[in-house]
Amino acid sequence: MDKSLLSAAHETIKNLHKAGAVNKMTMRQFDALCLPAIENLTPEEIKTLRAREKISQPVLARVLNVSPSTVKHWEIGDKRPNGAALKLLNLIFKKGLAVVV
Repeated sequence: MDKSLLSAAHETIKNLHKAGAVNKMTMRQFDALCLPAIENLTPEEIKTLRAREKISQPVLARVLNVSPSTVKHWEIGDKRPNGAALKLLNLIFKKGLAVVV
């Protein structure tokens, strides 16, 4: 769905909720549907992200609260990030390191 269309729909539902036409549970469900998708990142994308932000593997590891060896394994493709680390990587990828530090 187009981001601007989704944003407009979300604003409409919020206004309906404020007016009492949409209950709290429906509003929560709609909020959850409007969260951005979490994209899997390739090893190359993780390396590019780190190079773009001019940080080392240990620094990225510290930002994400993982071990430096975990970042190394992501970058060589032995492991894939998941959970909170993947969410934070997506935020950094899209908006830059300053959004999480």
